[in-house]
Amino acid sequence: MRSVLIFLVISGWIFASTIKVAVATNVSYAMPELIKAFNQTNPDIKVQVLLGSSGKLTAQVREGAPFELFMSANMKYPDALYKEGFAVAKPMVYAKGALALLSSKNRDFSKGIMLLNDSAIKKIAIANPKTAPYGKAAVDSMKKAGIYKELKDKFVYAQTASQAVVYAIIAADIGFVAKSSLYSKKMKRYKKGRNWIEIDSSLYLPIKQGVVLLKNYTKDSKKFYDFILSDRAKNIFKKFGYRVQ
Repeated sequence: MRSVLIFLVISGWIFASTIKVAVATNVSYAMPELIKAFNQTNPDIKVQVLLGSSGKLTAQVREGAPFELFMSANMKYPDALYKEGFAVAKPMVYAKGALALLSSKNRDFSKGIMLLNDSAIKKIAIANPKTAPYGKAAVDSMKKAGIYKELKDKFVYAQTASQAVVYAIIAADIGFVAKSSLYSKKMKRYKKGRNWIEIDSSLYLPIKQGVVLLKNYTKDSKKFYDFILSDRAKNIFKKFGYRVQ
């Protein structure tokens, strides 16, 4: 009986597959639930997630990183990879992200983005706008609101959208974050209207998040790609504050 059990375990290892997925950090909060749902119908496929800013992940793909799938925080980077021959098909939008302001302290969020002009706000966390789409959206929103120039010296730059969450709570008075981060279990203590508010979507271009199959893709990574575009995945994205079609 024991030898049979050992054979079954070894067989499981032999036939199990691991796929490598590059994921923008704003999606990290939803990934465990997405993977769990995917594994309910694909139990033998292990999803290995590598997190980073969309810009840096794109650079790694260009340098030969063995990713099979790329879930970006915008369409710009996967579009570029497709045009450069690193992807096998045009990217598809899997969700639309939203931008929020977060503070560990209670703030008068009735002022909206203009709260940033408050004299009590000395440091503002923001993801690097050169590599993180949520950072660029934050800059765009401040420029459109006409407050960017007077605030730019207050910025505390994070490398990724998820790091911006940490900075907003620990290293700054307030910060621009991906709305999706506020739906994780660890963030439930921060309340809408007291600790955070969604930024008016008219202040920045829609954050269309794109997924693309890369040249290294396999039939198993194609299954995960199809799942990310499925209705089941869309319901999970909705749960984490994303907009889906």
